[in-house]
Amino acid sequence: MNASIILETHHLSKQFGGLVAVNDISLHFERGALHSIIGPNGAGKTTFFNLLTGKYRPTSGTVIYKGEDITRQPVFQRARRGIGRSFQITNIFPNLTVLENVRLSAQALSSINFRFFRTALSYDQYIRRAYEILELVGLNDSALLPANALPHGGKRKLELAILLAADPELLLLDEPTAGMASEQVPELIQTINALRQASQGAKTIIMVEHNMNVVMNISDRITVMHLGSVLAEGTPAEIAANKTVQSVYLGELYGDYGRGQSA
Repeated sequence: MNASIILETHHLSKQFGGLVAVNDISLHFERGALHSIIGPNGAGKTTFFNLLTGKYRPTSGTVIYKGEDITRQPVFQRARRGIGRSFQITNIFPNLTVLENVRLSAQALSSINFRFFRTALSYDQYIRRAYEILELVGLNDSALLPANALPHGGKRKLELAILLAADPELLLLDEPTAGMASEQVPELIQTINALRQASQGAKTIIMVEHNMNVVMNISDRITVMHLGSVLAEGTPAEIAANKTVQSVYLGELYGDYGRGQSA
């Protein structure tokens, strides 16, 4: 076991009838890194994510987390092991307050059972934990608002806070900027950077993202998928310079990025 690797896949494949959505992918993800997965629509990114989180079982291959085979473990067992996932569609309790959304998540994986005749105020440790996380993601001033009162960017930050409340070691972020207005994106980038700085390398992030400015600015490594397979992998600079990636996927976008970096 390589202690620097938190997650790895070996010859991972997923087939739906005659469609091979993920084809023989072997990857490893370094502890403390932010590793982005990109690719055109239909590349297999979301299916690959679903294999990592346990939503799908692979047709063949294995998923190894911290040296242990978790290929056939269900979603809830992976969550208890320290794997948390966000979704493209915001997943919150809209009629609860921002604070209660995070507090419930902090409590959910604890050893304390839910007791219907206890008030929420009796769970002081979880309320304190929720406020700490809301401060980290910049939502502490909105703690007592109903979640559905937040703008879309705020809801995405709340979803990240809900994820963090369970204190996962590995975060899988599925299109975190989906549906965001362009002016909201830098604030989310700042939140992710603040999380990484606060965790001091204790959190690993695997992210599927379509916004290339986000990917290029915060990733340590990037994997490019195409037609269910890995097309390329490397640092942002290496991917930006990869001619195969340019021709198959982003074309001029990478050229624009390179020119921006040298200006």
